[in-house]
Amino acid sequence: MLSQTANTTHVSASSVQKSQILSAAVLGFIIMIGVGLAPMEVAHNAAHDTRHSFAFPCH
Repeated sequence: MLSQTANTTHVSASSVQKSQILSAAVLGFIIMIGVGLAPMEVAHNAAHDTRHSFAFPCH
């Protein structure tokens, strides 16, 4: 008979939480710099198109 054992990898919750926090911070920084350096018309049009894509009334 053959028996198989499952190999499990344990990742501590703190390391997962740290990676999630770091990912959120990096994404937030990228968005902040991207919007901050974009011309106002580009940022406005992106926000306006996002509102319409979620069927949110803006007018």
